[in-house]
Amino acid sequence: MRILHTSDWHLGRSFHREGMLGHQAAWVDHLLEVVASERVDLVVVAGDVYDRALPPVDAVRLADDTLVRLARSRAAVVLTSGNHDSAQRLGFSSRLIDAAGIHLRTDLTEVGTPVLLHDVHGPVAAHGLPYLDPHAVAEPWSLPQRSHEAALAEAMTRVRRDLAGRRGTRSVVLAHAFVAGAQPSDSERDITVGGVSRVPTSVFDGADYVALGHLHGPHVLSDRVRYSGSPLAYSFSEAAHRKGSWLIDLGARGEVHASWIEAPVPRPLARLRGTLEELLADPAHTWAEGAWVEATLTDPGRPLQAMERLRRRFPHALVLSFAGSRPALGARPASPTRSRRDHEVAHEFLVELRGAEPDPAEVELLYRAVDACCDDPEVDTLVRDPDQVAVR
Repeated sequence: MRILHTSDWHLGRSFHREGMLGHQAAWVDHLLEVVASERVDLVVVAGDVYDRALPPVDAVRLADDTLVRLARSRAAVVLTSGNHDSAQRLGFSSRLIDAAGIHLRTDLTEVGTPVLLHDVHGPVAAHGLPYLDPHAVAEPWSLPQRSHEAALAEAMTRVRRDLAGRRGTRSVVLAHAFVAGAQPSDSERDITVGGVSRVPTSVFDGADYVALGHLHGPHVLSDRVRYSGSPLAYSFSEAAHRKGSWLIDLGARGEVHASWIEAPVPRPLARLRGTLEELLADPAHTWAEGAWVEATLTDPGRPLQAMERLRRRFPHALVLSFAGSRPALGARPASPTRSRRDHEVAHEFLVELRGAEPDPAEVELLYRAVDACCDDPEVDTLVRDPDQVAVR
């Protein structure tokens, strides 16, 4: 049986306020092309179909269109809910949709009940495990402790119990969890419970193939246990990720042969570092002119209009940070200081922000702005000499 392992679609997510729905729709086109060209028998989606429990209408429309197109394809689909999804909303009408070959597994009561498929070598049991919140399953499942490991251990006990009665049946398990040995990125929502979120790969012993979701980078934990990662990058921490899906050939005796299917990259990510002038002039950064850019400036001060100037060369610059020698804005002073007047605080803030003293005209404008915002009728009298402290 040929299986395409995907996860973490996060339909409806934005990238630093940039809409991603068009890129996600293009990836769906790629998905359907792979199903057809590679003659895929089963598509598995290991959670986080949506980016949030109440997804925007356009994201729901894209999900509906995707599932309709998959239902018309040659492949069956097993899809589970992740920690970003609402299991109830995602699983609505799942019993009706089953008839179309789209199997939504979001209900805890169905854990241990597989989707049964067949190929020339016999039956394959696909066990889709929805995201198992330890707080939600601890009481109904009488768990010994509220942890992800305990929840998944109980789920796999139910899976193994089912498989024990199906001799000669190969197995595929979908799970949405943080499994030890993988490295997270900045864009996954924390699922820590009681300080512990990781589960060992041994929890899944007995399954022929385990399709994992939750982490956004692809990971091979063993020949039989893998993360596909997200199809698109959702944070700059994913700049080095290879995005795609695992194409799994499940042999007659459960042997696994895996190959990687690259996903199209709608716009690359660039993480640039240097002074503003270096970033604007260095020809080595030409490749990044069409990328989404995260820039870290190392200037000792903060250049004026830094983002506007960056965007003249990098029109898709989205994030700007500073790594100069000056202390971070808002940092507490090393030792207590005397009370300062509003004019002084505003003046020091401007110096800290820019790394240089304002000129006399800027000082006058700044002090007038402070006075205009003050409700106290006994406002500080404007002092035009910037070297003097304003006095009443």
